[in-house]
Amino acid sequence: QVQLVESGGGLVQAGGSLRLSCAASGRTFSNSVMGWFRQAPGKAREFVAGVSANVDRTEYTNSVKGRFTISRDNAKNTVYLQMNSLKPEDTAVYYCAASDAIGIPIMAFAYGDWGQGTQVTVSS
Repeated sequence: QVQLVESGGGLVQAGGSLRLSCAASGRTFSNSVMGWFRQAPGKAREFVAGVSANVDRTEYTNSVKGRFTISRDNAKNTVYLQMNSLKPEDTAVYYCAASDAIGIPIMAFAYGDWGQGTQVTVSS
């Protein structure tokens, strides 16, 4: 099991930037696929971005391509989500998650470990 703690959320104006961090502890972080998901009020949890264990692949949902960047530092057991050009529709609770899957799953059920979430609010 991996324990995950997100940080870096907050309130930002449209067009601004935030950097989310997710610190991991527990089983070997470097062997896990890491993903970021988000959930807005009244909506289902959706995949935002993912990065492979050895950092050779990334995946993004279409709505954030070109604006968000996922990265990880296996030496620090941390995964990041740099969010630029934020829009009001990016407002949600953002969660990081760990998976043992091959490839980068986009379905939440493929991730077995989750953080508690961090709120991101983008004002217009």
